[in-house]
Order: sequence, then C-alpha cells, then structure tokens
Amino acid sequence: MDDNDRKERLELVAAIVLTVATVLTAWSAFQATKWSGFMSIRFSEANAARTESVRASNAAGQLRIIDVTIFADWLQALAQGETELQEFLEQRFRDELDPAFEAWRATEPRTNPDAPPSPFAMSEYQLADEQRSDELAAEADLRSRQARQANQRADNYVLTTVLFAAVLFFAGVSSKFTMLRNRAIAVATAVVILISGAVILATFPVEI
Repeated sequence: MDDNDRKERLELVAAIVLTVATVLTAWSAFQATKWSGFMSIRFSEANAARTESVRASNAAGQLRIIDVTIFADWLQALAQGETELQEFLEQRFRDELDPAFEAWRATEPRTNPDAPPSPFAMSEYQLADEQRSDELAAEADLRSRQARQANQRADNYVLTTVLFAAVLFFAGVSSKFTMLRNRAIAVATAVVILISGAVILATFPVEI
C-alpha cells in the first residue's frame, strides 16, 4: 500500500470521525439544554412549594393560637366553677382540638399526675395545615435535590461537548499535515478521544 492509499484511508477515517463527532456534539448540547431547563423547572417548583409551606405553617400557627386561647378560657372557667361557660366553650372547640381535648380529659388530668399537661401534648391533636406544611417542605427539598442533580447532568453534557470539540480539532487539523506519520497521529488521537467521549456519553441519563 503506497502513501497515497494511506492518505486516502486516513482522510476517510477523519471524515467519518468528523461526522460522528459533529452529531455527538449536537446531541450533547441538546441534552445540556434539556437538563438545564429541567433544573429551572425543578427550582421553580421547589420555590413554589417552599412558599406554600410557609403559608400553611403560618395558618397552622394562627389556628394553634386560637385553640390555646379558647382552652385557656376553658381552664379559667373550670377554676371558677362556671360550668355553663365551660360547656359553651367546649361547643366552640375547633374540630382539630375537640378529639384531643376529649382524649386529654379521659386521662383525668386533675387527679392523674401522669396525665399530659394539656390537649396539645396529645397525639390526637393534629393540625392539617401543619402536616401540609411539612409535606410541602419535604417536596421542596426533593425538588431542590432534583434541580441540583439536573444541573450536574447538564455540566456533564457540556464536558462531553468539550471532548468532542477536541475530536473535531484533531480530525480537522490532520489534513493540514504533509507528513503521513503526523497525519496518522492526529487522526488516531481524534479516534481515541471520540471513543472515550462516546463511552462516557453512553453512561449519562437522557432527558427527552
């Protein structure tokens, strides 16, 4: 095989490498953009969930104050022996306080030293807004983790575009060499980087 045949084969290999590298560069850039968009969406969702969590927490705090206030009035009525006022207040307990109050009263707190100090220490006292706040906070944390993960994946795809840019450089510059040996080295380098980049790219998750 003479030098002209070798040059033609090298040129063919270089052309194939350039084509594949161009396609993979475009794919990496596309995926980097998709993952960046996914990251932005997840960060927006995280911020929205965190805002709603704060609102629910504030609402729960306000309801707790209402419950504590009316229970304090009930205790005062109890201490003063105002039975009618006690019953009046009990009828106005909120639905979330009432079961906890009944469970607490069943422990006979006036005679039982081991009884919980108030209905608010009972497991039956559950505020829906408080639970919702916790759920939204957990959701916000999850969305934030997903956003950070997406950002890392976008960075990984950007890194592969750099690798494929190196492939394009070596494959493109190979035709500028007059010496067959230098041309072969440039093409071989491009092939090695292309294969390495393709293997790395195959391990990345895909966002469509």
